[in-house]
Amino acid sequence: MNKSFDRFAGIGFLLVGIIFLVESQKISDSAYGSSVGPKIFPMWLGIILMLLSIRLIYETFRYKSEESGKEKLQYKKFIIIFVSALLYAFLLEKIGYVISTFLFLLVAFQTVERGKVIYSVIISAVFSVGVYYLFSELLGGSLPGFPLL
Repeated sequence: MNKSFDRFAGIGFLLVGIIFLVESQKISDSAYGSSVGPKIFPMWLGIILMLLSIRLIYETFRYKSEESGKEKLQYKKFIIIFVSALLYAFLLEKIGYVISTFLFLLVAFQTVERGKVIYSVIISAVFSVGVYYLFSELLGGSLPGFPLL
């Protein structure tokens, strides 16, 4: 573990979270066809990012002083997930939230840990359909639906 990098990253993400929270308050409350205002997602994203950053900063103080060796950076996995995130953003409107989220999560899970394809498919499907249902039906928000419906 690189203590100084994690500490600086935590401080940087904390600042980004604060900016998200402050700037989300400037978004108007009205939304067409949605009872959830447009500022809810960036506001909660900022809060979650701030909490995770604080946790990361706290964890850097608990690192052991001795390093057990340098950890090799995994560029191939990073590039695969980064490209799949770009494709996810590009395809979100074209193929819909549920399908694009399912495909992105499936690729990400399989990139991080090969094997256990059935578990990856089940988790990806439950998450994408569950979030779509929760946000669209229960909260009254709008997400890109299925392309054929």
